[in-house]
Amino acid sequence: MRNLRTLIQPYQPCPTAWRKPACRTKDEEMKICVIGTGRMGSALASVLLKQRHDVAVWNRTASRCLPLVQQGAVALPSVADTLATSDVVIVNVIDYRVSDELLHAPEAADALAGKTVVQLTSGSPAQAREAHAWSAERGIGYLDGAIMSTPNFIGTDAASLLYSGPKSAFDAAHPAVIDFGIATHVGTDPGLACALDVALLAQMWGKLFGTLQAIAVCGAEGVDLDTFSRHIPRFAPTVKGATDDLIARARDDRLAGDEQTLASIGAHHAAFHHLLEIVREKRLDAGVADAFDRLFRRAIDRGHLDDDFAALVPLLARRA
Repeated sequence: MRNLRTLIQPYQPCPTAWRKPACRTKDEEMKICVIGTGRMGSALASVLLKQRHDVAVWNRTASRCLPLVQQGAVALPSVADTLATSDVVIVNVIDYRVSDELLHAPEAADALAGKTVVQLTSGSPAQAREAHAWSAERGIGYLDGAIMSTPNFIGTDAASLLYSGPKSAFDAAHPAVIDFGIATHVGTDPGLACALDVALLAQMWGKLFGTLQAIAVCGAEGVDLDTFSRHIPRFAPTVKGATDDLIARARDDRLAGDEQTLASIGAHHAAFHHLLEIVREKRLDAGVADAFDRLFRRAIDRGHLDDDFAALVPLLARRA
């Protein structure tokens, strides 16, 4: 855990965050284009149109732009033509490979000079940093973003969007990005938004896979799912407390058992045996349970039986 403090830093809410405005003056309107009009891209463009921006759109399947054209957008035949109309370029396509294919074409790259690109395509931190480097070499402003919401929340205060990259790019784009929800600039490293995106999704997937396991147990034991669901809020404070404690311990490198330990690895594993027993007895799929069990056993084999649950952190950390 030599470098844990450098890997896991206390998260401080960034003061550079804007909420979407209630209205917009004529002087605040911007020329914006949206590249990619799938469900999310269409939601983004629709919100921009409602906020009185001048919006151009492009999609590989042109028919997907028609509903936005009916709302007032302009659909142009090529990516380069679309980029040329705008000061701020919103990109929301399937992956960075497709984004690079579209933006790196010579005519498109020329059209981007002096503009600000807001990359809202899902990708890795390394891809975000590479995209920023490519943009910086060509005099293109670059802001990488992560949308932590589904399309139905875009345009409301329930939508959270994280942005990273030069503060100047965030300032240039903020009249557009504040329309989508709560916009937070998390740092100047272009990869930070993607890193947070992956970390937050990892926690969500952990909960969803855990819920799948719980549904399987309920089905095997005849527990009504409505009954199970009613008990979740009652257990939620315990889960939140354990989660908050785990993050704080990882941040502070307090992995050993102490007087504040909520439950040792030994105590957790003893209770976990009951899940393993049901899985075996009822012949449920053991993939999730076995994965968790392997982590417990690795920690116990290393002498962490009486340590805090946080002693599992090094098992998933980067190997030296």
